[in-house]
Amino acid sequence: MSLYDDAVLVLKEYGDQPELRDVYLAHLAEHPDGMYKPCAAGHLTSSALVIDPSRGRVLLTLHKKLNMWLQMGGHCEPGDPTVEAAALREATEESGVAGLTLLPGGPVRLDRHPIPAPCNWHLDVQYAALAPAGAEAAISDESLDLRWFAYDEVADVADTSVVRLLESTLRRL
Repeated sequence: MSLYDDAVLVLKEYGDQPELRDVYLAHLAEHPDGMYKPCAAGHLTSSALVIDPSRGRVLLTLHKKLNMWLQMGGHCEPGDPTVEAAALREATEESGVAGLTLLPGGPVRLDRHPIPAPCNWHLDVQYAALAPAGAEAAISDESLDLRWFAYDEVADVADTSVVRLLESTLRRL
């Protein structure tokens, strides 16, 4: 199964946010290249909120280009077998945390947001990644900073998309 086929299957099985899910599916139907960055009309991205439920905290990255506290994530790559694998790869690369596991049940949320030209949109498929006990984070080249935040601190540092992702993650836990 191709990454494109996996994305279509994941989205069809995703039960929340039906209107946004349909936007994603329509985008993929219109753009067979819609999984990757060169698609100027927009492309799917995959991300994961790294969470440590035992300590009531999440790991956020201060994104180098956007200068915003965000979950780990980014572009799908041709070597990614699934959207889920892309999220786990991105979370591991950007957090430096070994042994992350995705919260079962598929994506936690979808978030569509505008980005600067030449592309127009990121259609983000968002997961939650559970950090193992005693997880040690290590900053990547893609970040200005990397920091653990208590659940109740997230709204003070991150935008509403991250807050919604955390809320959806906590409901699923």
